[in-house]
Amino acid sequence: MALSPGTKLGPYEVIAPLGSGGMGEVYRARDSRLARDVALKVLPGDLAGDPDRVSRFEREARAASALNHPAIVAVFDIANIDSTSVIVMELVDGKTLRETVASGPVPIRRLLSIAAQVADGLAKAHAAGIVHRDLKPENIMVSRDGFAKILDFGLAKLVPNLSGPEQGTNLPTVTRATTPGIVMGTVGYMSPEQASGQEIDFRSDQFSLGAILYEMAAGRRAFERQTAIQTLSAIIQDEPAAIASVNSKVPANLVWIIERCLAKDPEERYGSTKDLARDLATIRDHASDTAVAEAAPGRRPVRRTGFAAAGVAVVVAALVGLASWKLGERHGLRAPPPSVEPMTYQNGHITGARFSPDGQSVVYSAHWDGRPSEIFELRFGGDVQRSLGIFPAGILAISSSGEMAISLGCEDLWDPCFGTLARVPLGGASPREVLENVLSADWSPDGQSLAVSHSTGKTFRLEYPIGKVLFETSGWVGDVHVSPNGDLVGFVDHPSLDMESGYFSLVDREGHARRLTPLLPQARSLAWKRSGDALIVEGVFQGSGFGGNFEVTLSGKVRPVLSPAGRVYDIAKDGRILMDFGDTKRQAAVIPAGSSRPRNLSVYETSAAVDISADGSEVLIHEGEAGSVFLRNISGSDPKKLGEGKALALSPDRRWALAVAREPSPHLVLLPTGAGTPRPLPAGSATLYYFASFFPDGQQIVFTASEGDHPRRSYLQGLAGGAPRPLGPEGMSATLVSPDGKWIAASTLEGGQVLMPALGGDPVPIRGIDPDDQLIQWSGDGGSLFVRGPEKEILTLFRVDLKTGKREPWREIAPPDPATFLEFESGPRGVRLTPDGKTVVYSFYTRSTTLGLVKGLR
Repeated sequence: MALSPGTKLGPYEVIAPLGSGGMGEVYRARDSRLARDVALKVLPGDLAGDPDRVSRFEREARAASALNHPAIVAVFDIANIDSTSVIVMELVDGKTLRETVASGPVPIRRLLSIAAQVADGLAKAHAAGIVHRDLKPENIMVSRDGFAKILDFGLAKLVPNLSGPEQGTNLPTVTRATTPGIVMGTVGYMSPEQASGQEIDFRSDQFSLGAILYEMAAGRRAFERQTAIQTLSAIIQDEPAAIASVNSKVPANLVWIIERCLAKDPEERYGSTKDLARDLATIRDHASDTAVAEAAPGRRPVRRTGFAAAGVAVVVAALVGLASWKLGERHGLRAPPPSVEPMTYQNGHITGARFSPDGQSVVYSAHWDGRPSEIFELRFGGDVQRSLGIFPAGILAISSSGEMAISLGCEDLWDPCFGTLARVPLGGASPREVLENVLSADWSPDGQSLAVSHSTGKTFRLEYPIGKVLFETSGWVGDVHVSPNGDLVGFVDHPSLDMESGYFSLVDREGHARRLTPLLPQARSLAWKRSGDALIVEGVFQGSGFGGNFEVTLSGKVRPVLSPAGRVYDIAKDGRILMDFGDTKRQAAVIPAGSSRPRNLSVYETSAAVDISADGSEVLIHEGEAGSVFLRNISGSDPKKLGEGKALALSPDRRWALAVAREPSPHLVLLPTGAGTPRPLPAGSATLYYFASFFPDGQQIVFTASEGDHPRRSYLQGLAGGAPRPLGPEGMSATLVSPDGKWIAASTLEGGQVLMPALGGDPVPIRGIDPDDQLIQWSGDGGSLFVRGPEKEILTLFRVDLKTGKREPWREIAPPDPATFLEFESGPRGVRLTPDGKTVVYSFYTRSTTLGLVKGLR
């Protein structure tokens, strides 16, 4: 019997009905003890007399209540009140996903946000041994601020006879436990094993999620027939219509993920739902339609040589995996998969690789086990590799006559080696230095001259031969490769020093350059096919979602050829390709007060510790290229997702996180860390936001941003309203507010460090700080500043007394794992300290790759 408003069940007073189903009615209710509204699920009277149903109702609710995840509706209480079984749950202010998909395809950006959240929630449940078994749009709530919440974990629904003419995909069904041969779930979202009464596991939920994602992307259901029986038959036997035929705007790699989830055979789905969640999050963070005019997190500062490395390119080795090739082949999207033979097994990462002229061996360079980059030769069919005794150095190219072009110094751990170009015979001899500040080089087909990309300190040049400038840019030029006939040079044109986005381009020997592709979010490596009519490249193309390897013809036609992606180094005459496979990660860590052992706080694989609370208990974390904001306790409890955007700062009272929202245009927003709704701040004319700090009273912020092509500038803004107000001249980057709110530590355009009066006035130079020091934190008494040195391999912290200018060592932090460690993140938010200097959080990069030989690529 339905409950009327005003009905009381213990401390809960019914306010209004929210919905009903075969397993219970749901009401909005008021908890008089905690003065909050809740969702009250009541077991129907016709089931309340069944001890088995009541026991299962309570047992499965308790299992769901043990899950603590932002994408799973929290269960507050399970009780039997006046002989009525109730479950008290979090009340979500929003609407079901069914209401969202009713109006047609969901915009890709929103689809990816919801999908990644739901998959992450499922991964949490599956890791705890809980399978939902009835996932459908009705069981997913989307709050007004875009957060997804999964309902009814572990709860089944009663169903009438399945042979009726009702709309099959709307009918719920139930089973007695998980006995094989008994159907359970909701028709239209069941997996084939569910529909045929077989035993199910977590992969059944993956199929259900795939059906939901299909509906969100295509605007119609994957399996919809006139009757429930026909729908069940379609799930077991039929393939849904191709998404591309219904909605061509869906990124190809999202299509592949949906198809993988909808595989009839559970073995062809994901072996771990965590991997599925990561794939969706990666597409969300890299999808072309989410790009905005904002500096992506994790960008590394420009080197003093004038070169900025390409930043973080997250290449998850198992993003789609070879199972996706089977799905792609089924739908005509892919050729049969090539074979990939690993050639190295050490711990570290590759810095370069080339085939020998006879194709019987490979010369490669790598950082193994934390050692400097060294050059090795590895013969096919041999048992061992030999070191050529050249280090630190990296291989750039090998000529047809057997002469190597190498990079001495090899100081760049991120991509190809960056150092001094030298020539040395493959058989061994002393290297002959040629040119400094070289990033990439390749030999002409006759082995007589070199094409190089190098920094002049002001610009980046592509020369071929050395001394003849074919292309020059204020950005940077990566991965130079001469065509097989020597008339063209392929390269990556990065228009900005601090960007990894770029164009795959060509230039002829007269300096006529043209772009083969539009500007891509990532453009990393290339090599010529021996036919000379196309390149094999690594990058992220529009609509591809995340990184892969593609063939690009000289007319600009593009087709995918391999996923997961690998850096392309060289292609042999017989078509074999040298690539490396692996990933680069940004991780966040904390060393608590009184401890010397770091704790990893990373949420996924691109985490940055942005700010820390004054007591050192909570850390604000930025995750992903597109950006999500998390708050995490240093105890290691599950992170709390606050919203989307670029995280900047945590308020003194920890009630708000300041972030940069991306839509409709970049602007500042306050995200609540607890109850509440986001508060957008009045926008100025800034287009890029870099960092920010709260004033001690929490009523004002200072932030650094830039407008169009103007240099960075700092601004003050009150949180009660009003537009931003400029602070100091252009080029001034204010970073830290003093404990009394009177001074702001800032960096000048020339690299000096000053104190800016918050109320206006002339800046005061800070004594005792070296030009390369970076500001980290004010001491609690306001008498000192904590700074970090310029070293990236060892994190050195100093305390500078503002009265005396005395600079004394405070702390030194060693790399976590020398074998895979790249460097500590630099910049104002690379390291954060509590005011007492006892707890430190920091971000760092790791990289692990394997050299592979790819055969059979068409």
